[in-house]
Amino acid sequence: MTLTEGDQHAGWPESGLEGSTPPEDNRFTAMAVSAVLTLVLGIGLFTLPVPYVVETPGPTYNTIGVDKAGKPVISVKGRETFPANGNLDLTTVYVEGGPEGYVSVLSAFAAWVDKSKAVYPVEMIYPEGVTKEQSDQENAVAMATSQEDAVAAALNELDIPFDQKLKIAGVPESSPSQGKLEPGDVFVSVGGKPVTALKVIQDELAAEAGQPVTVVVDRNGNSVTETITPGKNAAGRYILGVQLQYDFTFPVEVTISLQEVGGSSAGMMFALGIVDTMTPGDLTGGRKIAGTGTISPDGSVGPIGGIGQKMVGAQRAGATVFLAPAANCEQVLGHIPDGLRVVKIENLAEAKKAVELVGAGQDTAALPTCTTD
Repeated sequence: MTLTEGDQHAGWPESGLEGSTPPEDNRFTAMAVSAVLTLVLGIGLFTLPVPYVVETPGPTYNTIGVDKAGKPVISVKGRETFPANGNLDLTTVYVEGGPEGYVSVLSAFAAWVDKSKAVYPVEMIYPEGVTKEQSDQENAVAMATSQEDAVAAALNELDIPFDQKLKIAGVPESSPSQGKLEPGDVFVSVGGKPVTALKVIQDELAAEAGQPVTVVVDRNGNSVTETITPGKNAAGRYILGVQLQYDFTFPVEVTISLQEVGGSSAGMMFALGIVDTMTPGDLTGGRKIAGTGTISPDGSVGPIGGIGQKMVGAQRAGATVFLAPAANCEQVLGHIPDGLRVVKIENLAEAKKAVELVGAGQDTAALPTCTTD
């Protein structure tokens, strides 16, 4: 049979082999397969890991409340304590990415368009090569240290004396003190000044302006004297180049029961909780106050990460007042959730005063805030 144009279907004979698939069905099958492959590739692309970290608002924990088992978050033995009402909430952040698991393209994109979340390159949050186990251990150590520092800061605020020593935790390579000072050494004096706090060392090194300084330490009960020429850190401050930790002897036993949180940013709120627990009456007046910030034994409040997410978490939990480290003001401005009053805090005394004013229902207009000045 001679084929005519009307008898032809894309080159197929008029009478094809029995059971053959018509060309229209072939095209449909090809399109369907292509669509499925495109979908699979698209899903694969969106689930690919990317080198970013996503921070999301986490829960709050009341430092003058109870834990999941119904036990007080803060308990004190060896001194009279007083029941505390209201909330002094520490705030948290969920972290996704880095050693905590990968972030997908889709997750990163969703976080970018969500104002309550933040996205950072992973190297801004974690050192290169750090494992989850290392990260968890560092967070646990930071939490334990912050709790001890919080006890010291609270006792200082309450004028309760205690003993403290400044101990060397580590001596990095290429440090000015390498080969002279050792981990476990306890500072006795620097430049002839008895070392009672880190500030004594900092002030003496600054006064000597980089000149060699005499350092006396206690090493396993023996007095060791070394002459060390300080180095300079990135901020231009003279340093001995050692990692330090405080060794405290407290007249009271303070237990903080909170296993869910790591890191050092809860220090200020722990210190406030201890002060409230050991002070008659309610600092908060029954109100819900939240905050964040590291704490030093002398009461200085330091900056933290994820403050934008912590403010959102505080507002969602019902707080109307948020205590923020002064050093975080740049990150606070422009990110304050509706209905949340942010108070700028330099030290524990300021934090306590702010809580007392809010709790008493007094005028808080004079309390410091973050400004663009």
